[in-house]
Amino acid sequence: MTTYLIQFLTGLSHAATLFLVASGLSIIFGVTRIVNFAHGSFYMLGAYLAYTFSQLLMTKLGTAAGFWIGIGAAALGVGVIGVIMELLLLRRIYRAPELFQLLATFGVVLVVEDAALWIWGPEDLLSPRAPGFRGTIDILGQRFPQYQLLLMCLGPLVLAVLWLLFHRTRWGTLVRAATQDREMTGALGVNQRWLFTSVLFVGCLLAGLGGALQIPSGAVTLQMDINIIAEAFVVVVIGGMGSVTGAFLAALLVGELSAFGVLLFPQFTLVLIFAVMAVVLTVRPYGLLGRPESQPRMSGPVDDSMLRSPRRLVPVGAAVLVLLSLLPVFFGEYVQLVVIEIAILALFAASLHFITSVGGLVSFGHAAYFGAGAYAAGLLVTRLAGSMESALIVGPVIAAGLALVFGAFCIRLTGVYLAMLTLAFAQILWSVAIQSHWTGGDNGILSVWPSTWASSKVVYYYVVLVMVALSLAALTRALFAPFGYALRAARDSALRAEAVGLDVRRQQWLAFALAGAFAGLAGVLHTFHKGSVFPTVLSIPQSIDALVMVLLGGIQTLTGPVVGAAVYHVLQTEIMRATDYWRIVLGAVILLMVVAFPQGIVGSLRKAVNRDS
Repeated sequence: MTTYLIQFLTGLSHAATLFLVASGLSIIFGVTRIVNFAHGSFYMLGAYLAYTFSQLLMTKLGTAAGFWIGIGAAALGVGVIGVIMELLLLRRIYRAPELFQLLATFGVVLVVEDAALWIWGPEDLLSPRAPGFRGTIDILGQRFPQYQLLLMCLGPLVLAVLWLLFHRTRWGTLVRAATQDREMTGALGVNQRWLFTSVLFVGCLLAGLGGALQIPSGAVTLQMDINIIAEAFVVVVIGGMGSVTGAFLAALLVGELSAFGVLLFPQFTLVLIFAVMAVVLTVRPYGLLGRPESQPRMSGPVDDSMLRSPRRLVPVGAAVLVLLSLLPVFFGEYVQLVVIEIAILALFAASLHFITSVGGLVSFGHAAYFGAGAYAAGLLVTRLAGSMESALIVGPVIAAGLALVFGAFCIRLTGVYLAMLTLAFAQILWSVAIQSHWTGGDNGILSVWPSTWASSKVVYYYVVLVMVALSLAALTRALFAPFGYALRAARDSALRAEAVGLDVRRQQWLAFALAGAFAGLAGVLHTFHKGSVFPTVLSIPQSIDALVMVLLGGIQTLTGPVVGAAVYHVLQTEIMRATDYWRIVLGAVILLMVVAFPQGIVGSLRKAVNRDS
């Protein structure tokens, strides 16, 4: 019984930290409607700044005063950094579709990570324990840290302060009004710029405070951002986007699930919280205390003028295909490997582009189908003595089957809730892959090579080239088939589409399956190219990479995913070879694209050509 009590208290302590981070994320989304992927980076910055400030101030003001003042200064510093981000970046893209906002905040993540690496170095930093809370207390014969009790009390205290702030101040009234109807609030004369800036300050301050308070509990590392952001998103979505009280309840739920999951279900710890999020969104599509989105903008207003008939692209595509087929004659193995990787990524991005641009269905977890195809190939070859040929069939079929299962739940939702449910399903698969002995866990699956006839690098190059070319042609054909036009109608106005007899959910469900099948094929090709498969093919960064490639090339263009995949991969590869700080350069490029070229590379070039002509 004592063990369960200690786990319960540990869960409450963890819930307090989750609530600090998630409440800030929820407040920011509620008012600005920005899915701030950089929120985990502010949490990490809070920890680093707290380490630095506390070290400096403890020598001047004494241990206790210096430490706690350093914690407060770090939180305020992160709030100021959030304001700077709002003034320089977010203020320019408030009216942009949420996908572009997500891309922008992803660029901030890259910049902040390398900035932290440059300032504090790659080594983990260890802070002294919190003055006044260094000991333990006895609870039924078990020792429990005093500092964890402090964190437990902090969660309800912050909730009370936020409640008073939102219900007893004019600022709080304006924030609640903007959360319910941002446009009406602006129409009534409220200075939205000032309101958004203040909300970013409060939200980022809470994230920084959450990170700062972690330094006595463990090391400060560069992985803190990615470790917290997934759980924070889960808490916010379960509680309901924009609801601070919902975030508090969800934090308690997730904190206790994490604590007791380690004790009772160690093999399924990583799966539990994402499974719970999937169940909650299935039963309550907008979270425990959330409200339906009045204006879902995940894909934004779509201009299909750039999605023109592909006839004019046929000779261009044929010419490119001929040039690529001649490439092994003039270039060595390295160039061939780069082209193979770009082709695979282009197919992966094109499959996401299909459901995003035409279907209006945004997936934050598209890596689920890429990884499903990859693992299907690996398991078929190593466990069942299958061949590459059978894997090229089985992999896409399994990925399509998973897409059908996941899509049956996802198409009931819209906007960010739909995107987060896809993320939940992808994370469930990732959790299974990383914890299962059958999939090899962290060690992955090795020695997955092409059939003997395709074992040559040149031969496999042509295999990939042909498979990707046929797949891209099939996806393009689907865009302009009756099925594609039905998807566009459902995207633009579901009610009108249903009024003329279209089964909107059925069309979207089939779109999920089609996109999943081609993503699975890309995963199969990836596995045989690398000769192995690891859980990273199912991870969040893999899904984000696909979104970046789609948006970088241009979501409203046919060739955007291909160009975006090529540019993103070449940039990433070449910058990594040139400098250890490649993320800051890549992040800067992404931010420049979002602000200066919101239509992507292809879209911006086409717009410039049309303007000149």
